[in-house]
Amino acid sequence: MSDNKESRPTPLGIYEKPSRPTVTGVELIAIALSVLWLGGTAVFFLVLGGSTGEIDSLRFIMTMLAIFMPVAMIWVAATAARSSRIMREESARLQAAIDAMRRTYVAQAQGVVSANTGSEPSVARKLDEIAAAQRKTESALATFTTSRDRSSGIRKQPEPVVAQVDEEDQGLLALGTPAEDLSPPLDREVFISALNFPENAEDKAGFAALRKALKDRQASQLIQAAQDVLTLLSQDGIYMDDLRPDLARPEIWRHFAAGERGRQVAQLGGIRDRTSLALAAGRMKQDTIFRDAAHHFLRRFDKTFIEFEETASDAEIAALSDTRTARAFMLLGRVAGIFD
Repeated sequence: MSDNKESRPTPLGIYEKPSRPTVTGVELIAIALSVLWLGGTAVFFLVLGGSTGEIDSLRFIMTMLAIFMPVAMIWVAATAARSSRIMREESARLQAAIDAMRRTYVAQAQGVVSANTGSEPSVARKLDEIAAAQRKTESALATFTTSRDRSSGIRKQPEPVVAQVDEEDQGLLALGTPAEDLSPPLDREVFISALNFPENAEDKAGFAALRKALKDRQASQLIQAAQDVLTLLSQDGIYMDDLRPDLARPEIWRHFAAGERGRQVAQLGGIRDRTSLALAAGRMKQDTIFRDAAHHFLRRFDKTFIEFEETASDAEIAALSDTRTARAFMLLGRVAGIFD
């Protein structure tokens, strides 16, 4: 496997970071030199060297240094060469991401995006959907109560609608409960697994959870929005598996669901990777398509998490906060300043 292997899209369209081989040519050369040196010293001391029968401590120490010091120097050089190669690859990857941002900015400045809208109907539809979502008024935050429904779904079961009957025993012609509310709520474990997306093409359990979640209307909207932003972030070399955020306690997430902002929920922006924050902030300012997709994703996550938090336990909230979707929310939320 080559070290410069390009990122390939998974069946979900999310780009994965290229993996590096554990043993490279540098390690193989170091192993060969070490074996050659140890073999030469063994031949010299055991075959050619004479034995006086007396063991001098100073002579023994000098002999050990003569045997193992070159081996240590070989591996120090191999480690330095490997670190230098990794730094060159990371620098090239960062430069490629910066070049991509520059090309996007130049293309927007020249009006390329507006000129190609007629030949790209899918992009136009996406922009229309995002604009329509922005015009909609978000529902009010759910009331935070001490008594919680411990059902297994991500939302509460709807209250049964009792039809009112007039004095002549004639039923009212009401529309009733929507079809999606009559369906059983999505299991929380399946929902959390779907938000983390399958690890690879062989992750059968992950794909099964994803298929179940896509049948739920609200969960599918969040998953599709998350997939869009993860794909856009991967174009700049930002991968959720590379991020190691400072995870906040479940009660902090509950405060956020209750509508609190400021210092009490600032821990939710636990992404400390400066490169990822800088790239995401730069693209948020320059790329209107990325900015609209990010804001749409943040709204969908906020709305869905409010309903999820009402019935979820602390352990389930902690599990959700460690998914790829939650990490994208932490990154984009900190860039957008929603935790301030």
